[in-house]
Amino acid sequence: MFEFETLLTLAAVAAGAGVVGGVLAGLLGVGGGIVIVPALYLALSLTGMDSALTMQVAVGTSLATIVFTSLSSGYGHYRKGAIDMGLLRLWAPSILVGVVIGGILGGLVSGKVLIAVFATVAALVALDMVLRDGGTGSEPRSFAKPVWAALGVVAGAISAMMGIGGGTVCVPLLNFLGYDIRKAVGTSAAIGFVIGVPGALVYMATGFGAEGLPPFSFGYVNLFLAAVIIPLSTSFARVGVKLAHSIPRRALRLAFGLFLMLTSLRMFSDLAGL
Repeated sequence: MFEFETLLTLAAVAAGAGVVGGVLAGLLGVGGGIVIVPALYLALSLTGMDSALTMQVAVGTSLATIVFTSLSSGYGHYRKGAIDMGLLRLWAPSILVGVVIGGILGGLVSGKVLIAVFATVAALVALDMVLRDGGTGSEPRSFAKPVWAALGVVAGAISAMMGIGGGTVCVPLLNFLGYDIRKAVGTSAAIGFVIGVPGALVYMATGFGAEGLPPFSFGYVNLFLAAVIIPLSTSFARVGVKLAHSIPRRALRLAFGLFLMLTSLRMFSDLAGL
């Protein structure tokens, strides 16, 4: 099932996902998982691998790459002054709790459930980003700390289940709460690290000993695919950061929303074909 030609094909798909995912990580603060998960899912499904494991491996591997991609993207945005460090400190603990919850659920539930969650959340976020005007960022809305904590848990749980760095949920949420789109993108890029580390560890643990996994897998994280993606995604994240700070804010929101809608439609199509 996993002959040399198959591994070569997987590596080519992973390389492409790493380049595109890296650019989008810097541009949209999404960690790259929104590209990497469906790309790996499609590539692994062509190998004849058990469909029940395909989505788990795609999600777990994506989270492992996000650890490094978010560091590169987050540092770039930090140098541009586009990260709200106060919000990051406030939100990190609750997001961490949500990641552990979402990671455990993602490692245990059916792959079909993960695909449905991924596609549904992506579609809702896409509609919000395309149809609603963004905030100016002049006066972010204020909530009590328990409310922020609850939002963080939800964002972390959904992100871990989807195998993404948090931007898909956090960027539109922060923008809705009044944050400038660029600061929302920058802060979400940094949040990706908070999500990636525990998320990848949980997927490693829940997939330990599972049968039928691809070669070089550690639980639901495939080290071979991660090794192909990480150098490319971290390098091209810097390109995305430069783009994010050079194009109009409305164009940034439209790019984010349209890409998510295409991704959602693709995942719904895959779900219908299962």
